[in-house]
Amino acid sequence: MRPSFLPRVLASRVSRALSEMPAVAILGPRQCGKSTLAQELVRDRDDVVLLDLERPSDLAKLDDPETFFSFNRDKLVCVDEVQRAPELFPTLRYAIDARRRPGQFLILGSASRDLLEQTSETLAGRIRFLELTPFLSSELPGSELLKLWLRGGFPRSYLADDDLASLEWRDDFIRSFLERDIVALQPRIPPSRMRRLWTMCAHSHGQTVNRAKLAGALDLDAKTIGSYLELLEGAFMLRLLRPLATNIKKRLVKSPKLYLRDSGTLHALTMVPSMNELLGRPWIGASWEGFVIDNILASASPMVEAGFYRTAKGAEMDLVLDRGETRVAVECKMSSSPKPRRGFWSSIEDIHPTRSWVIAPVTEAYPLRDDVWVAPLAHFLEAEAGFLQPR
Repeated sequence: MRPSFLPRVLASRVSRALSEMPAVAILGPRQCGKSTLAQELVRDRDDVVLLDLERPSDLAKLDDPETFFSFNRDKLVCVDEVQRAPELFPTLRYAIDARRRPGQFLILGSASRDLLEQTSETLAGRIRFLELTPFLSSELPGSELLKLWLRGGFPRSYLADDDLASLEWRDDFIRSFLERDIVALQPRIPPSRMRRLWTMCAHSHGQTVNRAKLAGALDLDAKTIGSYLELLEGAFMLRLLRPLATNIKKRLVKSPKLYLRDSGTLHALTMVPSMNELLGRPWIGASWEGFVIDNILASASPMVEAGFYRTAKGAEMDLVLDRGETRVAVECKMSSSPKPRRGFWSSIEDIHPTRSWVIAPVTEAYPLRDDVWVAPLAHFLEAEAGFLQPR
């Protein structure tokens, strides 16, 4: 790897997938580093063809995709921005079946629900999907955690010369995403309306979704709001965390909780330019909660089921992770001396986790009682690595 390249956790999983599957898809938001990662993975290989479908000359090479793939049958064909040519997938299936070997195609794209469904149906059993997020805390020095939280993980935002330059990049990214990506996915949605919804979501970060309230503010019906939220979720901008499925005989909150996936985007939409400004916001705890949850879930395999737990009487756990017979409960506290409330202990009594954690900006881990620990995010990710990503 080049000294200027920050190694990504996903790199080893992509390499392994290419050795096992005919096609591998790296999906993720625009500007999160998909192209850079792919170029690094194939940099020392001479049997690779790179196509960027945003380049007209590369797109023209696929006017007759069957001939192009046949001519390059012994190479790894990397197709970037594949969402621009979804009609390729039937031809990809034919080419894969004709070659019958792993490592034929590396596909990069920003996902939409329709693209994922079409790809899954057409290439079932032939493709592995992997998600690349913006930078994770585990990919960066521990001393940079607050910088990552403020600026978010998009490489150009995180690596900017200063906080102002980072904020300016994020403002440009938001405008570009609305005017380019959203219009491409749903041309009938005005960018100004989607920005208002996205901003309202930012101010509802960490809260349960109230579709009626959002619909009333935007003069839309609740069904349309639901489709807009699904669009932002499919584009990796939002996370709708579902409530824990349980047979506990208590009144549970049924609506999902809403989080912006990238903390830097959250802070740009809420006009937070610096750490000092963030420290003064009353919703700083919700920002920390979303940052922790996204780092944890981005580090978890698809075998880990995630949800939150909240009863009508106030018992609450921010994140509950299940895999097999193991259940891990996580509470997020933006405090250097966190003191969990009664609802935390009540939820432990209700859901019986194997282990429970309070993730806070502390310097070292310490126990509150047996199987309940306060810990920094890095300690939790290291301690639970075997649970989150079983080998």
